[in-house]
Amino acid sequence: MKNMLVYVFAVAGITLAALPVQAGSLVEGSADAGKSKSVTCAACHGAAGISANPLWPNVAGQNAPYLLAQLKAFKGGSRENPLMTSQAMMLSDQDMADLAVYFESLPGPAQAVADPDLISKGEALYRGGNVANQVAACIACHGPTGAGNPAAKYPALKGQHAAYTAKQLRDYASGERTSDGTTQIMREIAAKLSEDEIVALASYVQGLK
Repeated sequence: MKNMLVYVFAVAGITLAALPVQAGSLVEGSADAGKSKSVTCAACHGAAGISANPLWPNVAGQNAPYLLAQLKAFKGGSRENPLMTSQAMMLSDQDMADLAVYFESLPGPAQAVADPDLISKGEALYRGGNVANQVAACIACHGPTGAGNPAAKYPALKGQHAAYTAKQLRDYASGERTSDGTTQIMREIAAKLSEDEIVALASYVQGLK
C-alpha cells in the first residue's frame, strides 16, 4: 500500500511539473519594488541572484512561492541560519513577497555538472530513485528538468550549486533542517541516502537545464 501511494504521488508530481508555466507569479508582489529592496541580498546572492560562493544558493529564477516560504521560515525560526534569520527579521510580509517575485523574474543559472564521472549515478537516482531503500525519484516533485513546482512550493534545482544542494540534503538527513514541515518528506528521503548518493545527486542537478 505504501509503495502504491509513493507511485501515485510520483505520477501526480510529474503531471503537475509538466503543466505550462503561468504567465504571472503565484505570489502577489512587485518585481520593481523587489529590485530596489534586493541591494542587501546581492552581497551574498549576487547582483543577478547568482552567488559566487557555492555554499550560498542561487536565487535567480527560483519560484516565488518557495522563496517566500523560505523567507518566512527564516523569520519564524523553522529554518535556521544566523545571517538569513537576521536579514529576514527586518522584512515585512510585503517586502518578502516583492523580493520573491523579483528573484523569480531573473534568468536562472546555467552550470555544468560538478563531476562528469557521477552523471550516470546521479541521473539514475534523480529519475528513478532507489527502490531497494525506498527512496522516491526526485523527478516526481522537482520535474524532468529540475524546474520545480511553484504551486506546491517545490523548489527549482537546476543550476543550483552542488555544494549547496549537498549541504541541504545532509541537513535534512540529520534533522538540522526542518522547513519541510509536518510532512517531513525531504527529511525522510535524505535520511535514506548514502553520502555517495548525496554527492552524485547534487552534482547532477547542478547541470540540469
